[in-house]
Amino acid sequence: QVQLTESGGGSVQAGGSLKLSCVGSRYNRANYGNYGMAWFRQTPGKERAGVASISPSGSTTNYADSVKGRFTISKDNARNTLYLQMNSLKPEDTAVYYCASDPSAMAGRSLIEYEYNYWGQGTQVTVSS
Repeated sequence: QVQLTESGGGSVQAGGSLKLSCVGSRYNRANYGNYGMAWFRQTPGKERAGVASISPSGSTTNYADSVKGRFTISKDNARNTLYLQMNSLKPEDTAVYYCASDPSAMAGRSLIEYEYNYWGQGTQVTVSS
């Protein structure tokens, strides 16, 4: 069973930066390089929303309009690690951030929750004004 562990969350003032990491383990059926991955976020009372996705090779990325130009998703297949560099943070970016992974053809190209079967436990990001 694939396991994903996020880290790097915390509290920051508006305009600041954070870098989230997500380490993957137990990729038994295929190596990490065959999995598309994504970051999602969720605030209380709202559904989980896609933030950014990346193809298995890392060559294709996709971003939600709300984070374009501010966030960058990247993937280090040698380290089984997914990253999300978040710059120019805004209070509305406050949420629990989750990484997700799946070997399906759509994973890594989609910001839709049901395309991903493997999820981390989440890391809290709080941006104060």
